[in-house]
Formats: sequence, structure tokens, C-alpha cells
Amino acid sequence: MKLMVLDGNSLVNRAFFGIKLLTTKDGRYTNAIYGFQNILLNLLAAHKPDAVAIAWDERAPTFRHNAYDGYKATRHGMPEELAQQMPVLKELLTDLGFVQVSKAGWEADDILGTLAAACEAAGGTTLLATGDRDSLQLVDDATTVLLATNKETIPMDPAAIREKYGIEPPQLIDVKSLMGDSSDNIPGVPGIGEKTALALISKFGSLQGVYDNIEDKAVKPGQRAKLTANRDKADLSYMLGTIRRDAPIETDPSAYIRRPGDPAAAAQLLAALEMHKLVDRWGLE
Repeated sequence: MKLMVLDGNSLVNRAFFGIKLLTTKDGRYTNAIYGFQNILLNLLAAHKPDAVAIAWDERAPTFRHNAYDGYKATRHGMPEELAQQMPVLKELLTDLGFVQVSKAGWEADDILGTLAAACEAAGGTTLLATGDRDSLQLVDDATTVLLATNKETIPMDPAAIREKYGIEPPQLIDVKSLMGDSSDNIPGVPGIGEKTALALISKFGSLQGVYDNIEDKAVKPGQRAKLTANRDKADLSYMLGTIRRDAPIETDPSAYIRRPGDPAAAAQLLAALEMHKLVDRWGLE
């Protein structure tokens, strides 16, 4: 089975910020709803998956927030113009027959990781559609990330990861544990940037390998001092940056086969949103 899992929040943000604000005649915002459908339709046409799961974040704090108060603390809240579109988009996706999944205390990333692992264990392959590079750590022979950029969607398989970063996909967690991640407010080791982190992990294999070889001459004195003083931050960052594969969700890939939904309701909602061409693209009457 070929399972496609969409990182809903990542893609809806890309849709919202990538298209100018659109409204219906009565003033309802629609650009994210419109853009998300275009992304989904294009993915379906290009990859023809057997099943599709759409993963969403929940508002509740996750285990990462509970472990570190600063996690994602620098992020701005969802714009009101987007927040108003979310329940309408989710209603439309249900009417179109798509299975959506979220879990309080867990992130959409963890749902991607859990479903990819479950599909691989069942002998299938998984496509993870996201604009978030965090998911690249999940890439293996059975899992490909379809990385959405501003210009195109790039399929990232193990060979593509090796070519771009010079390491194996799981080692991206070790790199992040050293360099941190400003977008998620993951601290990393202060003063260690991406170039140094990649060089250290490439040479020593892992975060533990770096610390096991901290006296090696390849570790410069300044780097050694920073690494030694901030081991706790590196370990915390490793935990925060690791996508879990054990979220308590439905893991049978066949549970995500598209359902009949309610085509009449979907057509009616699209008409109310003044998206008449999308009624045709979805094959609705």
C-alpha cells in the first residue's frame, strides 16, 4: 500500500501565506481553503496514493512543551484570517471523504512518524507531504518526504539527503541537537552553527560520538569549551528534535483509505465558498 500523509498545519500555512487574502461576497476568508485544496489535488494527481491521512496539530501543549517551557515560545499565534478558515476546511475535507487525525499532547510531526513506521512495518511505502524540513529525519527506503518549497515540491529520499547534507537521515537529529533550531526555539549548543554541527556529526557519527571523542584534535578548543559547558542543552535539544513514532493513534494504513464522504454537502459548501471550478475538479455534481 502507498500511504500519503499530509502535514496539515505546514501546508495550510503555506497556502495561506502563498496566496493573497481572498473573500467571498459576504466577507468570509477563503485563500487557505482554496490553496490547500490545490495542493491536495496536485499531490493526488502526481502520486495516486492508495490512502491519505491529513495530520493536524492540536492547541493543547505537547510533551515537548511540558519538558521545556521555551519550546516554540517565539512563534506568533495563528492569524485570525486563517483561524476562521480552519473549521470550514476541516468540514470540507470530511465531506470529501478524507480521514483527518490529531492527538492532544502530540504534534503532527509525530503522527507523520508513527504512520510512516506503521506503514513500513505493514510492507507499504509512505509519502510525507510537508514544508517542514524536520520530517527529513524520517526518510528511509520506504519513506519519502515531498518537501514543499516556494517554487516546487522536491522528493527527498535517502540519496537526496546524503547528497544535500552528507549524512544519513536519522543523523539530522544529532545535527539539530548541536546547532539548535530558531524556528522551534530549540537551544542547541550556543555558538555551534550548521556547518560545524554537520562536520562533527559527519566525523563522529552521533551526538554521543561527539562527546565520546571530545578530546579528539578534530574538535577545536573553542568548540570543546562550548560543547562541554552545554551538554545539558544538547541532550534536551536531541529529545525536542526527535520525531516520535509511537503516537497513540490508529496505525492500520487501510483505516486511511478515502471514504465516500458526503459529495452533495461538499458541492454545496464549495458553491457557498464561490469555488465553482473546484466542484468540477473534485468530480462533484
